[in-house]
Parts: sequence; C-alpha cells; structure tokens
Amino acid sequence: MNRKDLVKLIVENAYRNQDGHIASALSVLDCIDCLYQQMQVGDEFILSKGHASLALYVILLKYGYISEAEFFTFGQFDSRLGGHPSSRKCPFVRFSAGSLGHGFPYAVGRALAKKIAGKQGRIFCLIGDGEANEGTTWESALIASTYHLNNLTCFMDFNKSGERAIQLHDCVDKFHEFGWSAERIDGHNEQMIQKAAVYQTSSPLFVQLNTIKGKGIPMMQNNPAWHHRWPTSEEEYEKILLSISD
Repeated sequence: MNRKDLVKLIVENAYRNQDGHIASALSVLDCIDCLYQQMQVGDEFILSKGHASLALYVILLKYGYISEAEFFTFGQFDSRLGGHPSSRKCPFVRFSAGSLGHGFPYAVGRALAKKIAGKQGRIFCLIGDGEANEGTTWESALIASTYHLNNLTCFMDFNKSGERAIQLHDCVDKFHEFGWSAERIDGHNEQMIQKAAVYQTSSPLFVQLNTIKGKGIPMMQNNPAWHHRWPTSEEEYEKILLSISD
C-alpha cells in the first residue's frame, strides 16, 4: 500500500465510525510507516501522541498485525482499537496513550531498563509538539541525557498546531541544551526518516519532524477545524477522497 492508499483507509475508517483525529494521523503517518520498516528484533515503538491512533492502526494493518475487518472496528464497543491506543486491549500497542506527556517518560524508563539489563534494541518514541508544554517532557529529556540513553530516539511531530497555545518556534536547540544529539528533518521524507532511525550517537537522539497537519488533504492541511473532525455526509466524504494527493 502506498501513502495515498493509507490516507484513504484512514478517512474511510473515520467516516464509517464517525470518530478519529484524521489530520493528526496524517502528520505522523510517514514516520510510523518508516519506523515499522526499519525496526529490528528488540526495538520498541511508543506512540505518545495517542490521538493520532488511526495512523498506528493503518500501519498495523499494512504490515499484517491486524486484519482489515478489525481495522474497521475502530472506536466501536469491545474493539481493541480505541480512539487512544490501549496496551491492555491490543498486544501490538506498547503503551496506553491518553493524556499527552506520558509516553515520553515511559520511553525513557524502557530505554533505561534495557541499558541496566544489557539488552539490545532501541526505543522509538513519537510525541507531539503540544507535549513540549508539559513539564514531564523536559524532566524526561534531562534524565535521558544524565544516563546517556543512546538507545533512545524521540521524534517530535512538529506540525505547529501547539503554537496556538505556546510559541515553541523550534525545539532542536532546546533538546541540544539538555544534552541530546538533535536534528530537524522533513517529517514526510521517507529517506530522511529512515536515516534518522538508524543513526547512532553517544547520547539520546531528538528528531524534530517538520510536518504538515492533514498532509495530503488540502481542506485539512493546517486547518484547526479538522483537529477532531471527520466527514459527516457522503458528499463530504467523496469530496475528500477525490482531493487526496500523494
């Protein structure tokens, strides 16, 4: 499945079940796809930005972890696939993401545990830029550098939606000051994401993904009205499908 196919599936699922954060899912879709291509035995992926769950679920579908029938149970009663991922319900979810800001501290703990136990494998955590407003983000960054967790990579979905609350401008220099290796890349460029996923440093690695919220659907791109919205009529649904770009 190519990106356009994945976007169509996300939109169809949200329309069928009248639920989901489509635009948020589309800004992280490329990162999650690339990570699932790159991850080795012992690696773990933690989606801290839990409301972007449709992106995770469509990638689980793409790589055969769940069936298409289960994918379309999203948000339904007794489904394993909730609006926010649950590790208690779905074995392919590492962390139950609810309120923003908790996945990153968990990822730091997992990376530290691997270090102490001498186990191989990397921890990849995907956070949103809004999570930079949480104190736990910076406490976690400090702990990770203190313990030299070079088995930890934190990707930030920097789609700037959080800047309606606090102007971050850029987080690369901030993480660098906390003792991390840090870089910014195009969050929709597959080669750049894959390169970042295998990059080895002596310190934890922060990667700022410069992304477009709602990437691939013109009416949703950087449009706050689509943060938690889905097509509500067949006409709107068909219009969106026709507008999807690569």
